[in-house]
Amino acid sequence: MQQNFQDYWQTWLPQFNQLLANTLRESLANQYNNNALNQLIEAILYSNLAGGKRMRALLVFLVADCCKGKTRSNNDFLAPDQYPLLVQRAALAIEIIHCYSLIHDDLPAMDNDDLRRGKATCHIAFNESIAILAGDALQSLAFDLLSDPTIEKPKQQLALINCLASAAGALGMVGGQAIDLDSENLSLTIDELTQLHRLKTGKLIEAATSMGAICAAAEDHSHAALNQYSGNIGLAFQVRDDIIDIISSSEELGKPQGADQHANKSTFPALLGIESAKEKTQQLYQNAYKALASFGPEANILRGLAEFFIQRPY
Repeated sequence: MQQNFQDYWQTWLPQFNQLLANTLRESLANQYNNNALNQLIEAILYSNLAGGKRMRALLVFLVADCCKGKTRSNNDFLAPDQYPLLVQRAALAIEIIHCYSLIHDDLPAMDNDDLRRGKATCHIAFNESIAILAGDALQSLAFDLLSDPTIEKPKQQLALINCLASAAGALGMVGGQAIDLDSENLSLTIDELTQLHRLKTGKLIEAATSMGAICAAAEDHSHAALNQYSGNIGLAFQVRDDIIDIISSSEELGKPQGADQHANKSTFPALLGIESAKEKTQQLYQNAYKALASFGPEANILRGLAEFFIQRPY
């Protein structure tokens, strides 16, 4: 099943990257002959097009298909730019919000990282003020794309905007970042660490499935099942992140190995031990798998994605 996911993802990923690049360049076409604006736009493109797994965007497409009963494979592949504009924009918006969060997360006042995906972070490649402004601009751009009046789906657009804004804000991703910063050099309990990551990482992953369900006008029971699925894979993603920070090399990670340990952060392996942390990812995977029980083969790639989340080496 994971192989099916890998095949699909490897076909989809370069095409989504092209859609993202085209959309950014079109949205940021600069009519002003100004060096500062040119540098800001260059920083935005640099950070967004530096690679990545694009899992949040992928979830939007997969869930939209799943809720419509579509079974996708390499034999029945629909390129990202062939989907309805509403689905495209939902996926682009959440990926852009994620990128903004990474730019700010890497800043000296936050995690103070020099590398991201094997490349210099935005504030290193440019400067700190440009990195801050690039993140600010991306946050606005995400909602600009979602609110485009040419989509002509006002009810769904409003629901998407509300979902993404809530997930990204003070009671979601940004709140999780605040807790994370405040928790350095502290020993958190498992419950405290779980809450931190359900906000910082999990909320955007949960939003991705909700946004796919909104695009497909999914029934309430399907939406609820997908929320259960994403809640479990969101936490599994972070537990696995903590594990690979220990077991993977800097080359595989694209950033210094052991960064969390060096920053004196609480992690699941530190609190549970690495074997128990691995067992936790397995339990979360099983929970996610069970949440999809009401779906048939249309959820196979979602099942494979959950498996990938707990086995990925980077």
